[in-house]
Amino acid sequence: MNAPFQENRSGEKKSPLKVLIAAPRGFCAGVDRAIEIVERSIERYGAPVYVRHEIVHNRYVVEGLREKGAIFVEELDEVPDDAPVVFSAHGVPKSVPAEAERREMIYLDATCPLVSKVHRQAERQIEKGQHIIFIGHQGHPEVIGTMGQVPEGRMTLVETVDDVAKLSFTEEDDLAFLTQTTLSVDDTADVIRALKTRYPQIIAPKAEDICYATSNRQASVKAIAGECQLVLVIGAPNSSNSLRLVEVAERMGATSYLIQRADEIDPAWLENVDTVGVTAGASAPEVLVREVLAKLGEMCDVTEETVRTTEEKMIFKLPRQLTE
Repeated sequence: MNAPFQENRSGEKKSPLKVLIAAPRGFCAGVDRAIEIVERSIERYGAPVYVRHEIVHNRYVVEGLREKGAIFVEELDEVPDDAPVVFSAHGVPKSVPAEAERREMIYLDATCPLVSKVHRQAERQIEKGQHIIFIGHQGHPEVIGTMGQVPEGRMTLVETVDDVAKLSFTEEDDLAFLTQTTLSVDDTADVIRALKTRYPQIIAPKAEDICYATSNRQASVKAIAGECQLVLVIGAPNSSNSLRLVEVAERMGATSYLIQRADEIDPAWLENVDTVGVTAGASAPEVLVREVLAKLGEMCDVTEETVRTTEEKMIFKLPRQLTE
C-alpha cells in the first residue's frame, strides 16, 4: 500500500494528487498534416521555407520548425519570389494564393481540410445569392481567411447572441450561416438558436462546421472537469480552441488556467486541491502534456488516470506536390 505522503527532493512531504488526463487531447489531424507539410517542404526544397503566419498556434511547435529551417512571416510580400511558402492551417483569403500565382511562386496550402470545407460552403451560398452570417471571433486568422473567400460585403460577422440582436436584416432577406471551426459548442448553439429565432428562413450548413477535434476535446474536458477543483489546459493564448477548453472547464465549476509550458504552473494553484484535470488544445504536442505531468509529480504524489470519451482515427492527405 502506498504511503499517504511521499517526500520531494528537499525531504518535504508531498501531498497526494489525482490527475485526470482528458482524451482525446492535443494534436488533431489538421495540425499533424500542417506540421508535416512544413517539414516535408524543407526536405524537398531545402531551407529556408517560408510560412505565412504561425503554421499552428503553438510556440513550441513554431520554434521547433524554425530550428529546422522555417521562416515565419505575416504577409506574402515578406517572401522572396524564388522561395517556397506554406499557408497556415487556419486558411487564407483568396487574394493570397492569387498573388502567389501572379508572382509564380511555389506555394503549399496547409489549410485544414475542415476549414477548406467551410470555404467551399461559403462560395456555394454566395452563388445562390445568399448573404452569409458568419459566427466567429473578430481578427482570428480563420475568420479573416473565410471572409476572404467571398466578395466584400457579402458576409457579416457575429460573435454573440447580442450581436444577432443588432443585425438589421429582415425575414425577407435570403440568409445563410456558417461558423468558425474552433468555437465553443455550447456558445455557438446559443448564437445559432438566436439566428434561427430571429430569421426563420436562414439556411444552415449541411453539417456542423465546428470540427470533430474541437467538439471532442470540449466533450473530454466536460467528462473530467466536474470531478476536478483545477483544470490545466496546455495551449497558446492565441489558440481559439485552447481558450474554449478553459471556458468549458470553468462552466463545469473548476478553476482553469491556460498554460504554454510546465514552468508556468504556480504551486499556489495546488493548495487544497486533491484532483487536477489536464488537457491540451489541438495545436499542443503530447510532449508538453508529459512535461506538465512530470512537473506535477515533482510537487505532489501523483496518481494518473486517463479518461477517454472517444477514439479519433481521422487522417488528412498531403498536397500532391509533396507526394508525387
